[in-house]
Formats: sequence, structure tokens, C-alpha cells
Amino acid sequence: MNFSQIARPLCLTGLLLASSAAFAGPSPQGEWRVADGTATIRIHRCGGVWCGKVVTTITPAGKDIHNPDPHKRSRTVLGLEVLYGLRATAANAWTGYSYNAQDGQTYTITVSLASESALRVQGCVPGGGACGGETWTRTH
Repeated sequence: MNFSQIARPLCLTGLLLASSAAFAGPSPQGEWRVADGTATIRIHRCGGVWCGKVVTTITPAGKDIHNPDPHKRSRTVLGLEVLYGLRATAANAWTGYSYNAQDGQTYTITVSLASESALRVQGCVPGGGACGGETWTRTH
């Protein structure tokens, strides 16, 4: 075995580690209260991406009545995965999707940490539709 046969795998491994380290640092993991205070979302790892599910609501949890799939309209929103596929796009930003049970729409979103206790969530209807955003507060 010559040096190039040894060095190439080591070099590739080094590049992979360096590229993943470029996005290392703060994460969106934790529990976040949405801007209007009506729900708390727990962001967690799910495979190689981040996801988020509804863990509390201030009123009894309703049903997913606006879901475009009629078979899903009777499920509760408590425990519903509302953020999914969040991938790091910068040192402090993740892009993915959000399902909004209040209108049955799925949005493309960007999530970024504004501070240790504030998460900025900005989203748009896919295909260039309406956009908006809000800041969530870490609960603990």
C-alpha cells in the first residue's frame, strides 16, 4: 500500500469532518413557545435532520380539521409533527418545512436562533406565495 492509497481516504474523512464542523455550534433543539403563546413545540433530531412536534397547548388540543387529507382530519394536534426536514444551511440557520394545522398548509421555512432564548421562524407558501414570520421563546 502506498502513501496515496492511505492519504486519500484520510483526506476525504478530513473534508467531511470539516464541512460538518462548519455548521456545528448552537442548535434549535429544545422546547419553544409559539409567538401567540397557544402551543409549545419540541424540536428534536429525527435522523439526520431536525423535526418539531406539538407538546402542549393552552386550550384542549383540537383536531387537524383543515388537513387536505380527509383521513387525517380526526387526529389530534397534540403530538403532531409540525416541523420536519430542517437541515443546516448556515452556522445558525436551518431550512425545511412546517405544517400549519390552523389552515392545513405546508410552508417552506427558515429557522434561526436570534438568541439563546429566541428562535426566529420565517415561512412562505411553496411556489412564491405569501410569506411571514414570528419569534418563538424557549421555555427551558
